[in-house]
Amino acid sequence: MGDRNQLLFVEQNASLFDGPFLEIGSRDYGDTQNLRALFSPKGHYIGIDALEGAGVDLVVDLTQPMETISAALDGQRFGTIFCMSVMEHCRQPFAMADAITQLLKPGGVLCLSVPFAWQFHGYPSDYWRFTHEGVKQLFPTLVFDESLGHAALRDGEFNPLDTEIGKVALSTSLQRKAGKAGRAVGAGFLKMIGRTPAFGWALGHPYLLAPTMINMIGRNPAA
Repeated sequence: MGDRNQLLFVEQNASLFDGPFLEIGSRDYGDTQNLRALFSPKGHYIGIDALEGAGVDLVVDLTQPMETISAALDGQRFGTIFCMSVMEHCRQPFAMADAITQLLKPGGVLCLSVPFAWQFHGYPSDYWRFTHEGVKQLFPTLVFDESLGHAALRDGEFNPLDTEIGKVALSTSLQRKAGKAGRAVGAGFLKMIGRTPAFGWALGHPYLLAPTMINMIGRNPAA
């Protein structure tokens, strides 16, 4: 997990997270945010990944049969599961989502971050992009509070989970309606130069799609 917005999201909602903790995709690639340091004092913490490395307690494939996964984790179930920037790298996301759901204790919480618009990136490859509605289909038995979730763009810029996810509108009227006078001026300028041949290939559109992550929190209903 190398995205600072994800760390901000976790910190904002830290009061919702109780142990034991499971971090999926815990391998430290050098710029990984350290969730273990935040939460290991609050309860037992396990980091798993598909590859060995720093920050990895166990190598576990969450697309394997549940009996295999449970055996690898000694039958543990978790109060909080962190899965940040992982599911796009899984070839079988529905199988992985089902395993995550089963690993949650009743009342347990999933803290999830997935890309909506992002550059192709390996580890070892990159397969999927997600919407907030798609996340609900992956985890149909979890309850997601959309007031806690958001679309994360630049550092610290969080927007609602709505039909405008990821859009940078090149519209002066829309920016004014949003109360962003400075952006309205900038949008007007970009729209004007977008009419020229030199810039039309990039700016001759009603909006641009910014790099965007979908951050959500889902709860396993208590039995």
